[in-house]
Amino acid sequence: MKKIILVLVAIFAFNFANAQDSGAPKATFSKGDMWLEGGISLTTGDSSNDYFAITPKYGYFLDEKWAIGGDFNVSTVSYLPNTNNLDKSSSFGIGVFARYYFLSLGNFKAYGEAGLGYNHTKLEYLNNTTNTNNGIKANIDLGMNYFFTPKWAATFVLAEVLSYNNANPENGASTSDLVINVNLFNNIFAQPKFGLLYKW
Repeated sequence: MKKIILVLVAIFAFNFANAQDSGAPKATFSKGDMWLEGGISLTTGDSSNDYFAITPKYGYFLDEKWAIGGDFNVSTVSYLPNTNNLDKSSSFGIGVFARYYFLSLGNFKAYGEAGLGYNHTKLEYLNNTTNTNNGIKANIDLGMNYFFTPKWAATFVLAEVLSYNNANPENGASTSDLVINVNLFNNIFAQPKFGLLYKW
């Protein structure tokens, strides 16, 4: 935790000093600005399930700090042999979110985000049977964008403060899962995710 805080402070300081010295243009937000953001997750290997997901987002600024938008996600998993008798699964989801940028240091922007959406998952088993899950999802996240130009930024999710998932399978009992992480941050340099944001 201390290492992550030190890294963030160093990046803030470097970005602030760099912007002051170079006179580089700073990324700014205003009412009517829009953005597209995309995240990709990929896991593959001999000892892990093959996983791929893409999560594009569209956002619209209500003012210089508040934004609203929608997201769409698609993912697939190919399971290792003898993993719960599953062969593969696929899912898609749609959702809406609100984002608040609470810290701006030059081209470094930190935000909090709350979202709500719907998920559909299809499970395919080794015995050629299938099952489907329909459910809702909710989340509260902390993240940041680093704008390396006034329009392009790298994006990271620092913490998943709250997540809720409700699944209603076609065959089986409904389940609900709530996860709350307070004072727990992801290591942004160890996440199998890459995100880019383009603002216009």
